[in-house]
Amino acid sequence: MHIDLSGKTAIVTGSSQGIGFATALGLARTGARTVITGRDTARLEKALRRITDDVPGAAVDAVAADLGTSEGAETLLAEVPAADILVNNLGIFEPKAFLDIDDAEWRRYFDVNVLSGIRLSRLYLPAMIERRWGRIVFVSSESALQIPPEMMHYGMTKTAQLAVARGLAEVCAGSAVTVNSVLPGPTNSEGIAGFVAELGAGSGLSLDEQVDEFVREHRPTSLLRRAATPEEVANLIVYLSSPQASATTGAALSVDGGTRRSVV
Repeated sequence: MHIDLSGKTAIVTGSSQGIGFATALGLARTGARTVITGRDTARLEKALRRITDDVPGAAVDAVAADLGTSEGAETLLAEVPAADILVNNLGIFEPKAFLDIDDAEWRRYFDVNVLSGIRLSRLYLPAMIERRWGRIVFVSSESALQIPPEMMHYGMTKTAQLAVARGLAEVCAGSAVTVNSVLPGPTNSEGIAGFVAELGAGSGLSLDEQVDEFVREHRPTSLLRRAATPEEVANLIVYLSSPQASATTGAALSVDGGTRRSVV
């Protein structure tokens, strides 16, 4: 299957590293004009160079903005007035006991993980419907369906994303705009690697080995018996962004290595 997104503009939020970066790189390889976002200018510039080194001549832009705020969304809109593809990947996570999570933290997680995608979808969706072509993908998590007790606030936001994505798909019925969710499982990205490294300090294992050992110990239902790579998750997101995925909408698609024990 050859995916060609030449002439399309794709925005990937939270894309200076991890799944977001891998998705932006994958979209750039399809010929899409790709916009990466993040708060750290230095990280964004590094990510931009990595993409252009891998895809010479790629049309890639970087926008520094805090998309967990309405001001950040307006900054992005001013730089990129229209998009054909919106990948709502921005997200934060941190293990924390339920009794230690105060009201402000619950709100912060909702603002960053959920409201950012709602806000950007509201800004970019009308033109997609008018053009009768568009793709919106929410990067949720298997934690949306198996709420982790060690970070319940994160799991709550991932479940909320599924509800928003399905509702938006209903709004877009018959418009040729598709809206879907992707549910990764444990993924060997920079975020989880740093977390696991703290747990495995002094183990004598390499970082990749520590991440895979974490999966085997803490996600024993995984059929992969290892963490996925960001590229493996990004492959599904790029497909959902393509013309070939025109009949897939309103879906929540797992790329969790079989971690969730379910036939659907």
